[in-house]
Amino acid sequence: MQLTTTCSDFQHTLRSETRISGVGIHTGQTVEITLKPAEANTGIVFKRTDLPNAPTVKADVDNVVETTRSTTIEANGARVGTIEHLMAALVGNKVDNVVIEINAPEVPILDGKWR
Repeated sequence: MQLTTTCSDFQHTLRSETRISGVGIHTGQTVEITLKPAEANTGIVFKRTDLPNAPTVKADVDNVVETTRSTTIEANGARVGTIEHLMAALVGNKVDNVVIEINAPEVPILDGKWR
């Protein structure tokens, strides 16, 4: 018997959808995010549901536009800031593929005061 290994054999996503709400530390806005399972090779993608046509921004170093006090990414006419805590949690849990629906320009600070 011969086994074939592909990159998708090592990729992980979420078992199910989860929702988090909190406050953006820089904007003070209440923010809701929904993390959704995604197919292999999707990567980590933010979807701005508050903007027309819900543009997406892939969490990729090439999309980093600012690093003053937080990390901000931008693409397709959308920006998402303060992504570093959420990114660390995803990477720490070995999540490679997820779609993050967000209704504001900043990820909530996720300081333990989740709703």
